[in-house]
Amino acid sequence: MRMIGLKIEDALKMFPELQKYIKNGKLDFGNRKARILYNKAVAKAVFDIEVEYHPRGLITPPISRYIFLKTFLRGGEKVLEIGTGHSALMAIMAAKLLNCEVWATEINEEFFEYAKRNIKRNKVQVKLIKSKGEIIKGLIPEEEEFDVIFSAPPYYEKPTKGVLTPIEAVGGGKYGEEFSIKLLNEAREYLKPLGKVALFLPDKKPLLKVITEKAEELGYTVKDIKFKAGTRVRHSLIFTL
Repeated sequence: MRMIGLKIEDALKMFPELQKYIKNGKLDFGNRKARILYNKAVAKAVFDIEVEYHPRGLITPPISRYIFLKTFLRGGEKVLEIGTGHSALMAIMAAKLLNCEVWATEINEEFFEYAKRNIKRNKVQVKLIKSKGEIIKGLIPEEEEFDVIFSAPPYYEKPTKGVLTPIEAVGGGKYGEEFSIKLLNEAREYLKPLGKVALFLPDKKPLLKVITEKAEELGYTVKDIKFKAGTRVRHSLIFTL
């Protein structure tokens, strides 16, 4: 995959107010406002996507999400995203850039409204569904089948400091694996033949190990694609029945 990104000077042309967050020639990514503005610039300049970020939600970097999607999507698939978040960024990318038929869920009321606005703003077709705590079962009609079910699941084992809400952050279980394992278990009844589940996960070996082992017990074959976005290592775990 070719390298994609946006130079700080180009982001400055789009959002001149970024200048006040530059120190010694470098953007202060420790500042939340600076991260929001820069990622909004990346989304627009690189992907032609307009994003409104919730003031207290996770700031999803567009490039890492796009790389993740490209590890399992070729284009035109019917997909379901679990927990699209306030940006709805991956759902929008899948619809706009990869011509997928997209379904997406979100549990947080405020995030759901932001996601709805972002989808409308980008003029894409995404079937957005409000969850009340369900993952797939009881939320998605039983007759529906998908080529891919994907998620950037919560993966912390306990609440974190900072802007992440508990729903965004805490996956449950010893290593934060519980949500991902529930998703894998429920997904089996909603996948087309040769369908896949894909999870966007951090470089946390105990977490990856326990999810992989449980997935194999459930009958999945697991492929781990490791990639780097900026300074962070991420994993695309792809599960096939």
